[in-house]
Formats: sequence, structure tokens, C-alpha cells
Amino acid sequence: MSDRRQLVRVADKAALAAAAAEQLLAQIDANPARIAICLTGGSSPKQLYELLATMPYRSRIPWDRVHWFVGDERFVAAGDPLHNMTMARRAFLDACAPPANIHPIPTDGTDPDACARRYGEELRAFYGADRLDPIRPLFDLVLMGIGPDGHTASLFPGFPALEVRDRWVVGVDHANVAPFVPRVSLTLPVLASCRKMLFEVAGEDKRAILTRVLSGENLPANRARSEHQTVFLIDAAAWPENFRDQPDV
Repeated sequence: MSDRRQLVRVADKAALAAAAAEQLLAQIDANPARIAICLTGGSSPKQLYELLATMPYRSRIPWDRVHWFVGDERFVAAGDPLHNMTMARRAFLDACAPPANIHPIPTDGTDPDACARRYGEELRAFYGADRLDPIRPLFDLVLMGIGPDGHTASLFPGFPALEVRDRWVVGVDHANVAPFVPRVSLTLPVLASCRKMLFEVAGEDKRAILTRVLSGENLPANRARSEHQTVFLIDAAAWPENFRDQPDV
């Protein structure tokens, strides 16, 4: 594509999870030092997370040097079924990753903005600087999804958080789609600070919104790009209407 996004078509959701796992492992293999992966929530990545806890994937991850962050969080208590990092922890992190390498967004306060500031401080401390350098990305991989309205992370169409450039993390006082709870989200510049941004898109219900995103409509999922490489893994059911077919992988 002219905008350097790569589209990869896979047969179904199981193939999508396997392809995403291989993409994640490739990014890990490319970095012999400390590794940072930014997870996403919602239903799309759950099959991937569960796969990472199984052999042989589990044995291929150097768990002691991989750190796990999250791109956004529903402002609910840890342990709540709506909590993104809780889903990831139950699927694979608690069984595989050292506790010190798991970095959830705090939701133990009453103010999403205050928790956003705390997470921003944690990210800056991990990175070792207050300003992001394009040649030294914060993350090796950022996982992303697309909501029914074109949102990604918790950056919703037309919301002020979408335009924030001077903060790493923002509070979002309400959501555009269910669940209608406040959120905390990384901003677009911070999400872009990655060696690879990987979207997982599956299901016929995502076809229409994906078509709009890839056609260039001003939607958050269209504006979210890695400064280096952006890949869309798309199953056959979600493959966009106005793009030519290609063989499944």
C-alpha cells in the first residue's frame, strides 16, 4: 500500500491467532535485549493470548526479559470481567510472566486522569527519557484492534483524547461504545513509538468498518500508525470490500 501498511489475509480466527503469535515472536527474536510488548483488550486478542500459554509458543518466549504493557484500560477494578489486563493475565501472563514484568494501567483511584498520569510516569521511567526518539521506539510491538465505530485503544472518533500530543497517557471520561465506563488510554504518538504495530481484525461484523478505515476515512484506527511498520492481520470474513482478494496465509 502507498501508506506502507501491509495487509495479510488469513483463513479464520484460529489462523489469525497463529499468525499474530508468529509476528510477536519475530519481534522478540529481533531484540536480544529488554523487550516491551503493548497488549490490547477486547475480544480480538484473547485467542492469541491463550495460544501464547501453550507449547511450543510458551517455550519460545524469553519471559525474563519481556515486559508487558497495555494500550488502554476500562476504568474498573482489577479482577473485573471488563478489565483488559485481567483478561490477559488469566489467559497467559500469570502462568508465564514474572510479576515484575507485568505493567497494568492503575485503576485503583477515582480519577482516570490521575491514573493516566501515573502510568505515563511508569512508561517514561521504563523508557528512560521524557521525550520519545523515533530511532529508539518505546515498544517492540503494539497490538491493536478496531471497534465498531473505528476507535482503537480507547481513542474514539471526535474525542479530545485523539488530538493529544503533549501527554503519553490520557483519561477518557466516557466511552463511545459499550461498555460505557471511563477509560485510560495511551495517546497516538506513544502508540506510534513501536517497531511494529499489529492490528488483528476478524469477523464479518468488522468488514464494513475496516473498509472505511483502509479507504482513508478520518477514524482513529486509520490515524494509528507505527513510525516503522504497520501490519493488518485480517481473516477472510473481515476482508475489506474494496480490496482485491489475495491468498490466505
